[in-house]
Amino acid sequence: MAIELSEFLDVLKDSYSAYYTIVDDIECEYPLAFRADYASRDELYLLTRSVKFWGNEKNEHAYIFAAPSFTPAVADACIEWAIQDMLPRVKPHKEHQCTNVKVVFIAETVDDETAKTVRKKSFTKNYRHGLYGFTNLLAGITDLSTEKTVTNREGHELVPYFKKLFAARAES
Repeated sequence: MAIELSEFLDVLKDSYSAYYTIVDDIECEYPLAFRADYASRDELYLLTRSVKFWGNEKNEHAYIFAAPSFTPAVADACIEWAIQDMLPRVKPHKEHQCTNVKVVFIAETVDDETAKTVRKKSFTKNYRHGLYGFTNLLAGITDLSTEKTVTNREGHELVPYFKKLFAARAES
């Protein structure tokens, strides 16, 4: 039994809100449902806080697009828009490890060409030859009718995440 698009978006937003900051009011000409921002900072001190041994920052900006279906051109344009929207938010410095952009498409049906477009899409940017961190694109598209998720190489973590969301929905 296929899940409704609006119902799944509510489940997804609730899931993301546990660790991410949800941003709803974004001006976009594409079917952007919401953006979720994540920031993490780890530090290690030596005896006292004034003697910092190391620091590490990881950030992620997830863009969730939702529509009954996507064409390859629209999916490509959405990914490019998300990358251009995210890049000014990156603040590289010596303790910056990564700021990733995650683009997720939720559709009632997905055709093979659109899935292929998302699977082939990639983006990587290094800051100061990697010394100040990097940015990767994690992209995925989920077909609600078949409960199947297709991702690019860097977005492989999305497949088990969506499987858990579908399994949790089936249990309830």
